[in-house]
Amino acid sequence: MDRFQQMKAFVAVVDSGSFVRAADALNSSKAAVSRLLADLEVRLGARLLNRTTRKLSLTDDGKMFYARCTELLNLLEEAESELNTRTGEAAGHLRVTAPVTFGNNLLAPLWGEFLARHAKVSLDVYLSDRTTDLVEEGLDLAVRISRAPHPGFIARQLATTRMVLCASPEYLARHGTPLRPQDIVQHEVLSYTYWSSRDEWEFKRADGVVETVKTRPRMHVNSGDTCVAAALEHHGMIMQPDFLLYDALRSGALVRLLPEYEAVELGIYAVYASRRQLPLKLRFLIDFLVESFKTPIWNDY
Repeated sequence: MDRFQQMKAFVAVVDSGSFVRAADALNSSKAAVSRLLADLEVRLGARLLNRTTRKLSLTDDGKMFYARCTELLNLLEEAESELNTRTGEAAGHLRVTAPVTFGNNLLAPLWGEFLARHAKVSLDVYLSDRTTDLVEEGLDLAVRISRAPHPGFIARQLATTRMVLCASPEYLARHGTPLRPQDIVQHEVLSYTYWSSRDEWEFKRADGVVETVKTRPRMHVNSGDTCVAAALEHHGMIMQPDFLLYDALRSGALVRLLPEYEAVELGIYAVYASRRQLPLKLRFLIDFLVESFKTPIWNDY
């Protein structure tokens, strides 16, 4: 049991990059995790981690042992999953990542219900707009918003969202309303940093021809929420997904522009690494998310 706890503590420290975060993930204390790591290194007769005041890094021995530990812990998890499948009860820990805005606005209200349904499952939720490597970072599931899911992973579509060009009525009263995509060049634009096409915005005509506009943003920002907040304060036009805009569009605080052009559609996917057997806890989470977004609240605005 001590060996198992030592391995879990070691993997948690490496995955989280911190003794404090590892202790939180293990529902333990920093002192207890430090002791487990120290005892592990003494027992192995090898240093596994280089410790500085700023960061932790693996030694060569640590890299080898980490790979073996994660392999053993995953095998143990698969064995438990097989038993859980027979009993129909999910148990264990899940590490999930999602984009910041979608995670805060649409996923946050759901986690309590999922945990209430599955009392033996616990969650670590990491919000980041950075595209993370699921395998390298030890993540079970990623919610991704993109034109198409990564070909190297399994993906299940949860919903779709459309990119909407909009601005406030006050901004349009001062600066005029664009009648065609090229008019956007003359307007104040607030741009989302991680949009895949960056400052080139696409508009599809009814005849299928795609027009591309090279915008000249006054501001780049890596937060969709900030883009919307700035637009609500009449500072310019934005192109954002309708899941973030539906309240403002319904109320008239923001006005959709160029509605005759077809908006870019993105898929919202639950993405996970291919495995021989999908753990029951992960299967239940994916099914729960599919159920939760069966009728997206942003479809009617």
